[in-house]
Amino acid sequence: MLLPILAAALLTGCTPKVPLQAAPAATDTACADVVVNLPEEVAGQLSRETDAQGTAAWGSPDSTVLMRCGVEVPGPTTARCIGVSGVDWVIDDSRQPLMTYTTYGREPAVEVFVNEDPDDGGISGSSVLAALSDAIGGSIEATGGCTDPAELLTTEAPVAPAG
Repeated sequence: MLLPILAAALLTGCTPKVPLQAAPAATDTACADVVVNLPEEVAGQLSRETDAQGTAAWGSPDSTVLMRCGVEVPGPTTARCIGVSGVDWVIDDSRQPLMTYTTYGREPAVEVFVNEDPDDGGISGSSVLAALSDAIGGSIEATGGCTDPAELLTTEAPVAPAG
């Protein structure tokens, strides 16, 4: 699923719109709120027009940042999860330097692809997430979030009964 989206985005040098595939829940009204509130610039990259509902892109001539709202909500996971400006994100770094960040504890979920390869015009994922957090946090209510590892360490272990 990821490769067709990225391949389409990389072929946009000659077209005015970035072709993206809408996520299954892209028609959710919260996704419309997110898109309306997105910044024109993300980490120094200007926004680009896309051809699918609930999507956005930044960067030119190739899109450095792609966003889709309405993706499947991630369940409990052991993947790394970080909080950036009040929004929690699950990180998929399996295709480094292309990083995938998915909101955690919000429905609908938002997925962001960031090219972090500095040799290919890539940018910092944390800068991207910070720029998008206001639009997402102000549009989609948090119903959960990352578990702080410190909380796991301070939880008392069950004690076996004597005897």
